[in-house]
Amino acid sequence: MSPIRKFIRDYWVDALAFVVVAILFLVPFAFILTIASKPRQEAGLFQFTWPSQFLLFENLAAVIRANDYRMLLALRNSALLTVSSVTLIVLFSAFVAYVMQRRNDRMANFVNAVMFAGLVLLPAVVPTVFWMQTLGIYKTLLSLIFIEVALALPFSTLILRAFIGTIPREIDEAAIMDGASPLRLFFSVILPLLKPAIVTIIVTSSVAIYNDFSNPLYFLPGAQNVTAQLTLYSFMSQFNSQWNLVFADVIIVTIPPLIVFMFFQKQIVSGMTSGAVKG
Repeated sequence: MSPIRKFIRDYWVDALAFVVVAILFLVPFAFILTIASKPRQEAGLFQFTWPSQFLLFENLAAVIRANDYRMLLALRNSALLTVSSVTLIVLFSAFVAYVMQRRNDRMANFVNAVMFAGLVLLPAVVPTVFWMQTLGIYKTLLSLIFIEVALALPFSTLILRAFIGTIPREIDEAAIMDGASPLRLFFSVILPLLKPAIVTIIVTSSVAIYNDFSNPLYFLPGAQNVTAQLTLYSFMSQFNSQWNLVFADVIIVTIPPLIVFMFFQKQIVSGMTSGAVKG
């Protein structure tokens, strides 16, 4: 067999996967990059051609300076929202998952059913707004943090519960015999063992919350409450849209989650698969 045929036989699956990835991800990103590099009139044509003037850096700077540096305010709000929400998600889901996994009674089964329901039931916007207004937290970052935590809690709890199922109960018993209190058992023994799953939850939840568009739009109105995704409206209107700045905005907004995935992709796969096999 010739070396070329052997190479094709051994690597045709990898080559096909690369072509599919290029079509689904690289080509759209190249289109975004191309439009973001064009002048305003040329970008409005939406042609996948090399720009007559390469203005990528000028357009990125214009997006950052627009509306009195609104993009920087949006990135700060998104960072606060993401960090606060993910911290509460990890803490609450770890607590609930540990109790659900170690207990086998009606209450644990009821909480498990509620968690599954949270995965399939859609949130109701109007009742949620009503309750936030009743509590006096509507149009505040705190209200959206609570909503993001509630939406992400079922998935995170199920991931951690599956992972805790691989931890032998003998570890709990040994710690209790050594005099550890329940809280110390959880924070000093169980929580460090959950690191792979926690990294997965941190990365997936961070990207999902950072990229959330609809929830900030519904529950966090106001110019000072803008998040990164909502800055797209700054350059779009019914009769006057600056598409070169819109696509430049997309590039800026895409950079943080892209960096997160580049650095933590191995931990994501490890955390998602660790709880699937016992032993």
